[in-house]
Amino acid sequence: MGTREEVTAWRPRVPGVTEVFHAHFTEYAYPMHVHEAWTLLIVDDGAVRYDLDRHEHGTPHDTVTLLPPHVPHNGSPATPHGFRKRVLYLDGTRLGDDLIGPAVDSPDLRDPVLRRRVGQLHAALAQPGDELEADSRLTLIGDRLGACLRPRTATEADRRDPELARRLRELLDERVVPGIALDEAAALVRAHPAHLVRSFSAAYGIAPHQYLMSRRVDRARGLLLEGRAPAEVAAATGFYDQSHLTRHFRRLVGVTPGRYRASAR
Repeated sequence: MGTREEVTAWRPRVPGVTEVFHAHFTEYAYPMHVHEAWTLLIVDDGAVRYDLDRHEHGTPHDTVTLLPPHVPHNGSPATPHGFRKRVLYLDGTRLGDDLIGPAVDSPDLRDPVLRRRVGQLHAALAQPGDELEADSRLTLIGDRLGACLRPRTATEADRRDPELARRLRELLDERVVPGIALDEAAALVRAHPAHLVRSFSAAYGIAPHQYLMSRRVDRARGLLLEGRAPAEVAAATGFYDQSHLTRHFRRLVGVTPGRYRASAR
């Protein structure tokens, strides 16, 4: 079997993410190198063997690997059929330098919740228009990485904050169409982004991005019942494009916007 390499890379409109990189390598081996950014890696198939700080490591599919910036590492397939991986490169606004030492000591984290969240984040990053969801998920991932590498005490744990949740809901209600970035919302209500997302989810049983998309879909339903075209409705209700509207509309209503509009009496 010959060498097969498949690569997809892009830079999403999410603060702190310098690159998303998906790859399938069967024989290619990385030489020793460094990155300026943090490397957050999950392997979906196969395994990677790598050296970090003169110690050998491996990445089975149930782990999350975090490689710190400026620390040399390499990488090669650990199975005959190679490996398929998904990688995020994150700048220093997402993870602090205080985590570099712990990440060098324990780069491979066996945490099923963290592994699932990283996979969900990649799904959100693949869809333009879902930046608030991706930002929220990445914020919680960064917080959990910190907790894994530097466990918090009980007094540092987040507390429920219904007043904070109410203030965020008011912001989302005011900006249904233009939307709002998580960092901007956190600055306006003077709260840490991770605490803000947790407080909202605990108070209302739904994540901020889910709430915003629900409000947009409700507005879209009204415009569709007036007979307006789905593409026009998408632009008027804050969706990235018609396909973005269709994906969320079908998820929440059960049919496409076009079928919903055609059903109106």
